[in-house]
Amino acid sequence: MSACTSTQPVASTSTPVASSTSSADASSAAPAVSGVSPAAGALSGGTTITIAGSGLSKVDAVMVGGVPATDVTVVDDKTVTAVTPAAANFQPTDAALEVSAAGEAVSLPGDAAYRFESVTPLDKQMQYALSHWKDYNLAEWGNLNPVGGDCANFVSQTLIQRGWTQNPTWHNTNQTADWTPAWGYVPAMDQYFQATPSLGLTRLSLDQRDQVKVGDVAMFDWNQNDIPDHVMIVSQVVKDGDKTIIKAVGHNKDFDYRDLDETITVEHPGGNAWFWSVPL
Repeated sequence: MSACTSTQPVASTSTPVASSTSSADASSAAPAVSGVSPAAGALSGGTTITIAGSGLSKVDAVMVGGVPATDVTVVDDKTVTAVTPAAANFQPTDAALEVSAAGEAVSLPGDAAYRFESVTPLDKQMQYALSHWKDYNLAEWGNLNPVGGDCANFVSQTLIQRGWTQNPTWHNTNQTADWTPAWGYVPAMDQYFQATPSLGLTRLSLDQRDQVKVGDVAMFDWNQNDIPDHVMIVSQVVKDGDKTIIKAVGHNKDFDYRDLDETITVEHPGGNAWFWSVPL
């Protein structure tokens, strides 16, 4: 008898594989958001929010108040982070949240929302600027248009909101009954910024516009004689590839989002601009 064969029947050792349906893979489940934190943040944006839920691995966009958030990052299937944009016109408001995954809307709790609040000195400056660019605060600060222009007066007001304090060189009291050139006259304001290092300002040329931030001071020289003719506060900075688009808010020709390039090319051909970067 061959050692490799047997005349005895061999019992089957195989067992049938039970037919079962495993639970759906987590990544294939419909994505859903369970909560967002923090629930509130700065008017000027830049707050990192954490979105919690399930099936979030394919999240590709987050909108806050109808504006895209930036730096949307999938941490894992249950967590996504994003950085909030600025509030519309820097005003406190409740903002709707929208989350999409692979181009499809993600389910959110019925009460999901984000609150823009005035938190930082920059928030207070920009909230004031976008509230008073055409509705002058005459009761408190008066109007210097009758004596040459109110643009520097307005910029100084926004800096007060940012936390600056008046001093003998830079002040306006009793609705312009007593005001200094550094407060209300553009060339004197520019000189004051340059001569007062304690303010912490950094001068940026037009070629350094990629370093400009919302809340910075924009000086305009219409005829390129290095003497500023106008001043505004930067109200928007948009990066478009290698291009930096800057808009500003101010008085005289009252504007909330005046395009810098149009101002120095179309309105004042051959004009120049520079900036005073205000520390955060």
